[in-house]
Amino acid sequence: MSEKYRGDDFYCDIAIPRRIELEVVHEDELVLAYHHTRPFWEVHVVVVPKRHIASFTTVAAEDERDVRALLAVVQRIARQVEVDHGAAAVLTNLGRYQDSKHLHVHVHSGAERG
Repeated sequence: MSEKYRGDDFYCDIAIPRRIELEVVHEDELVLAYHHTRPFWEVHVVVVPKRHIASFTTVAAEDERDVRALLAVVQRIARQVEVDHGAAAVLTNLGRYQDSKHLHVHVHSGAERG
């Protein structure tokens, strides 16, 4: 993608249908995890449900299967990042902090990239 993405759901529009090349960490029928395309930290993995869920605060009963799968992948990746790098953080953004209006979780470690 030579142009900057200007939509509001990067995951449904670009990442999940693979309109760009991704360095995939995990993929199954419900969840995609990959190294962030514009990492903010030295290690920066994004974990996203493949089915559209707007955000953490909109999760409903019908999203349980997807959210359980998402959290299982987040836990596994965070555990591995912690083992490999000595520390890990797990973050999700909400409201105006959430650039892409699709639930996603960042697993990261290391210094911020300037």
